[in-house]
Amino acid sequence: MDKKQHSKSTASGSSSSSTTNKPKKTSSSSSTAASVSTMGGSAALPQPARRIIQNFLLVWLDANIDESKEDFQNTLKQLRRIVASITTFTDAQQCFDYLSGITKEKAFMIVSGSLGQKFVPEMEAMPQLESVYVFCGNQSYHEQWANKVSKIKGVYTKIEPICKALEIDRQRCDQTMIPISFNGLDALFMYTQLLKEAVLEIEDDDRKSIKDLVTYCREQEDISEDEIKLIEREYRDHTPIWWYTAPYFMYSMLNRGLRQMDVDIILKMGFFIRHLHQHIKKLHGEQQSDKPTNRPFTVFRGQENTTPQNLLDLAASYNDIGLVYDNMGEYSKALSSYERALEIWKIALPPNHPHLAASYGNIGLVYDNMGEYSKALSSHERSLEIWKIALPPNHPDLASSYNNISMVYDNMGEYSKALSSHERALEIRKIALPPNHPDLASSYNNIGLVYDNMGEYSKALSSYKRSLEIKKIALPPTHPDLATSYHNMGLLCENMGDYSKALHFHERTRDIVQKTLPPTHPHVLQSKRDVERVKNKM
Repeated sequence: MDKKQHSKSTASGSSSSSTTNKPKKTSSSSSTAASVSTMGGSAALPQPARRIIQNFLLVWLDANIDESKEDFQNTLKQLRRIVASITTFTDAQQCFDYLSGITKEKAFMIVSGSLGQKFVPEMEAMPQLESVYVFCGNQSYHEQWANKVSKIKGVYTKIEPICKALEIDRQRCDQTMIPISFNGLDALFMYTQLLKEAVLEIEDDDRKSIKDLVTYCREQEDISEDEIKLIEREYRDHTPIWWYTAPYFMYSMLNRGLRQMDVDIILKMGFFIRHLHQHIKKLHGEQQSDKPTNRPFTVFRGQENTTPQNLLDLAASYNDIGLVYDNMGEYSKALSSYERALEIWKIALPPNHPHLAASYGNIGLVYDNMGEYSKALSSHERSLEIWKIALPPNHPDLASSYNNISMVYDNMGEYSKALSSHERALEIRKIALPPNHPDLASSYNNIGLVYDNMGEYSKALSSYKRSLEIKKIALPPTHPDLATSYHNMGLLCENMGDYSKALHFHERTRDIVQKTLPPTHPHVLQSKRDVERVKNKM
């Protein structure tokens, strides 16, 4: 079933996700080629390749791109501070073909006003296209059509605000979680636990493991040779935590592998995961042995020379380590890391800085996963207090914060309070987002779940239907979120005794998951059981 939307944060903000329909192909009169710009150079006519250090791609579509101009190179340099590679196109059809070949990553697009007006409304239906930024010379003119396209984040005349918006969306993309959750995911959790234990216990030759990782990385297309050589030469010269927090590919690659449960990446980095785990365990033991109590604390090495930026970097490192433990299901360790990040941010930042709000939010999510609902609620409420001061009154991140509070109330069985917070989140999203934005569908779905739990089935069905209406517009016909909507409505109609409608919705769920998942997938098996169960009741 659909889970309520969680919003896990980095130091810069919270996360959200949106997906939409499969598009028809576009046409273009342009005839020029595309190029990919990386740290190592460029190549003509790129093909989508396996990428292991980013959860997203950046494409830039503009018929007037001239790579020989200094302005273009300067703009590219600014964008490279945020992304590892940028693929440029002057031909819309080539851009479409490139995006069509993307299956796992999310794509962000910078587009000129003229090409954007012509092609983005059709490309918007592509589920892999996450966000669009219009880069033009006439902002007021292009805002007239751009405001009608939900995936367009803004219309800009300068590259600097695009970079800022892209950085926020990049971090959100890194935090995006899988939106569908049936009971069958218990098997995935068990599998994850077994894989984690196996990785931590394997004994192998570290030299061979490093060599295998280096060979593997050279087969990928988004890791620079300089960084690979650095790992090859100097891996043993630094600690695992140093490598994890250094500005190289190790963190991004590991983070991606854990988030997507990419077994290939996890096994290739198994030696590094073990080293990191052992190093953190060793440091924790050393710290605890020096103190008579078990109270958590933070040690600053070389504190006399510590600058505010060093403190912020250290806090961000603790926060990132917390995210890794969180994704591994190691909630107590995640909580410890998040709390250390918060302690540092309290020292280094003003009391109402957004980093503090993000940190409290992450701590709240961990407590919620641990079943510590009163502590989760306290953390989320503190996060909301800060967001209210730091953000405009109808900012989408406020809606995410209200949503997290609702989730806790729902888990506590306090449905009226959960409903109130969900409705507040919906009010904000109605103001801040386009009318068919997927986050609105999530809000209506969450409200339906609460009404469902309260036994108010007619109201629940109404909310589910509104959520489904938006999803039908915003998503392709076989998207998993549609399956979860039909699943929720099927269970609801079953509880209401309307077995004919329940069967219809369960069959729709089954049809979608059978088209998109292997026949032995838990979701497929669950949907078949739902259909058979309802048939037996008729």
